[in-house]
Amino acid sequence: MIIDAHQHFWCKHNDKVDHGPGSRSRSYLPDHLKPNLHERSINKTIAVQASPTLEENEFLLHIAKTRKEVIGVVGWVELDDPQAIQTLAAYKEDSNFVGIRPMIQDLPSEWLLKRTVLHNMNKLADEGFPIDLQANPRHLPVIHELLEKMPHIHCVIDHIAKPPIDTGKMEPWASHMRKIAEYSNIMCKVSGLVPEKVGASWTTKSITPYVELVLDAFGPKRILFGSDWPVCLKSSSYADVIQLFEDTVTSHLSESEREDVYQNNAKRLYRLEDRL
Repeated sequence: MIIDAHQHFWCKHNDKVDHGPGSRSRSYLPDHLKPNLHERSINKTIAVQASPTLEENEFLLHIAKTRKEVIGVVGWVELDDPQAIQTLAAYKEDSNFVGIRPMIQDLPSEWLLKRTVLHNMNKLADEGFPIDLQANPRHLPVIHELLEKMPHIHCVIDHIAKPPIDTGKMEPWASHMRKIAEYSNIMCKVSGLVPEKVGASWTTKSITPYVELVLDAFGPKRILFGSDWPVCLKSSSYADVIQLFEDTVTSHLSESEREDVYQNNAKRLYRLEDRL
């Protein structure tokens, strides 16, 4: 089994779900993704929110209920809201709702340390409920500070925190990622590595050092595969992203380690064991 642990859906006619300027010029729905999954023998996916709205949760949960390939939804609630845990409780009644992702990419780094956010995150940490962190390098020192305050929190760093691959610069991103990897409850998605610019060029050679760093720091037990479809289509194809993961990650692993990065780690993070 292969689980694509990070992909999105959106619909150009869904005016209640805003996925950003120009993003609704066309729809990206399960029927568009299905041929890619079939071609690459990918069995299940995790649909991740792409808009900070409760309507997005409903949109994705409806898909999960009607498509057997979607094994879970990583949704959204406003963690800077005193009622966030109560809001989340209603969604968690649906077994398809397996995690949340605050869109910190669009927020000040210090947002993670706000009193209400910390209170709500601590509640989630106590129950082991997973949080996707949509981090950029600027967030990493604050994430480390968060982990010092809350070492038992269960998080996954999306897209290896978007290092500056186009520059070839490793620091301070590399040092921060190694510090974060010291916390055993933190995982890392090897996803979102190709440029988010239409037609932008990239090479496996330029990406490899960054993937090698996170593979060494987190190890095969805490790395997840994610395609970041359809965002990846701006500069690559779904097949290209799969090949990139194979070239930079799985070609270096044993068969049991391949099973970990392709399925077991996602099962453990999102608590899917009873659903597969």
